[in-house]
Amino acid sequence: MNSMRPILLVEDNPVDVDLTLRAFAKRHLVNPVQVARDGEEAMARVDAWEAGEPPPLLVLLDLKLPRVDGLDVLRRIKSHARFRSIPVVVLTTSTEDTDMRSAYQLGANSYIVKPVSFDNFMEVVAQIELYWGVLNLALENP
Repeated sequence: MNSMRPILLVEDNPVDVDLTLRAFAKRHLVNPVQVARDGEEAMARVDAWEAGEPPPLLVLLDLKLPRVDGLDVLRRIKSHARFRSIPVVVLTTSTEDTDMRSAYQLGANSYIVKPVSFDNFMEVVAQIELYWGVLNLALENP
């Protein structure tokens, strides 16, 4: 991926966290991956960016999170003038039209329903890496 800025994975399911990290490792992703295991941890990451920590290159965001909902996390990121340019890819099990509509209205850059099988998940991760890390031009300092 371009730049050594981290990728933020916001995911509460330990199996999905493990699958994502394994998929990125198998693809030899060089960017560090930070994990927020609920919406409150994700909000704390935004606070850290506001305090001067480098923001991520990309956020992979689950919607169905404990403590603070994923849509609230998305709303916070996209309402911040400095962080709204950070790509947010919703990676969720939700196929609900209302969730998809809300995510796009709040500024999500992509909405992907998590595949069930590991092989299909690997393909999704490969496509995310290719598009958001190689093809897409990111701002170095959002």
